[in-house]
Amino acid sequence: MAAWAEGLVSAQTALKEGKLFDGVQAINACMEAFAKALGDETDQVLRDPMAFLEAHVAKLSGEQKDALRTMYEVRGDIITGLGANKRAALDYKSAEMLGAQSSAASEKLGAQIKDKIAKAETAGKEQAKGSNKDKVPVTVLTGFLGSGKTTLLNQILKEFHGKRIAVIENEFGEVGIDDSLIEGSSMAMEENIIEMNNGCICCTVRGDLIAGLKKLIKNSMKSGKALDGVIIETTGLADPAPVAQTFFADDFVQQNLYLDGIVTLVDAKHLILHLDEEKPEGVENEAVEQVAFADRIILNKCDLVDAAQLDEVEKRVRMINEPVKIVRTTQSKVDMDFILGIEAFNLDKILDMDDGFLADEQDHQHDERVSSCGFHVKGEVAHQKLNEWLGALLKEKGQDLFRTKGVLAVQGMKQRFVFQAVHMACNSAPQKDWEADEERICKLTFIGKNLNRKELEDGFKKCLVNGGYTVN
Repeated sequence: MAAWAEGLVSAQTALKEGKLFDGVQAINACMEAFAKALGDETDQVLRDPMAFLEAHVAKLSGEQKDALRTMYEVRGDIITGLGANKRAALDYKSAEMLGAQSSAASEKLGAQIKDKIAKAETAGKEQAKGSNKDKVPVTVLTGFLGSGKTTLLNQILKEFHGKRIAVIENEFGEVGIDDSLIEGSSMAMEENIIEMNNGCICCTVRGDLIAGLKKLIKNSMKSGKALDGVIIETTGLADPAPVAQTFFADDFVQQNLYLDGIVTLVDAKHLILHLDEEKPEGVENEAVEQVAFADRIILNKCDLVDAAQLDEVEKRVRMINEPVKIVRTTQSKVDMDFILGIEAFNLDKILDMDDGFLADEQDHQHDERVSSCGFHVKGEVAHQKLNEWLGALLKEKGQDLFRTKGVLAVQGMKQRFVFQAVHMACNSAPQKDWEADEERICKLTFIGKNLNRKELEDGFKKCLVNGGYTVN
């Protein structure tokens, strides 16, 4: 049996069992092996079927034509099941072309392929609204560090107070801060907030993401209380592609949830700086990926720049993702209809941009110069000392400090003191009161390039009131 033949059987079996993501891996490997057997080492058999056939069809035997026709039809069936109808139509047309040249292909088979082409083309022209009505919609909030994701998340939870919105939150940092910044809601009380801060959601904790989604759905089924939606807030260093792929890679997730849209927040003041940053070889620019994969762009912090710079930022966004819908905002304030219930994620669009999107080998490499330093301390800080130290630090190191955030106990202050900064731009304000019997603690996180942990730790120690220092 030829090397590719086993792969074809595996793909057909996966298709019958509804394991579509496994089927994609099997059929792609099968077709690449078939092409290599013909001496073609490119990926043209998948990426550009018509060009591949034009180059090789004259040399194929009748048996090879029949086999390749079956491969393209099986691939079309699998891709249709995943929702990429436009791409499936191309595979079906390739099968039709091969069938026309095959003596073994019957008129019945030809008619079946024509019917599949017609259905795929019709479905591909307009994504069917309501086709996911029995599934829970998921919105992915992404955007570089400090773009306003947590602020937007709080806006959503306030706007939809009373609805069952679950949250999965991912932080890049040693000490979790954002869970303290998510304002209370009825959903939080029902343990529908899952925090993952032991790695980036797009790589090291992707399995945890799948487990978290399954847990939410199973708990919902068990309680009989259906979820109205799930929001995933990614770390600012996440590549959205592997996160989006999750909704195709796991059968349970695919059957019970659907990706409603990828919403990317961009910081009007700092976006161009991050888009133009030179990365080491092999390391992707996360800011570029986040813009490229967006179904909606929220151009945030518009109050920090003038009209000319806003136009330039929007121009740069359009150079990466021309058709994306953009709204300009301050404080992440946006109409909920712009970001939720939009059914905007389109697999065909993603495959046009990244034909390797469905490959089960996503490799997201973070810039090794970027790290985080986190401090979790019992006790209080002196307000004046803290202000002086942070002010000097941001002035001197602000270019390399992507994100600074903290929830602190300040001597003489009844409320939690929340500090946030993006590069040198910072703001701070009291939040909710400390409870009378609650232990007063300080949590502070820095994310940036070339961080000197000892230098940051020594500086923070000098701000403490009692000199005590315990890092958890």
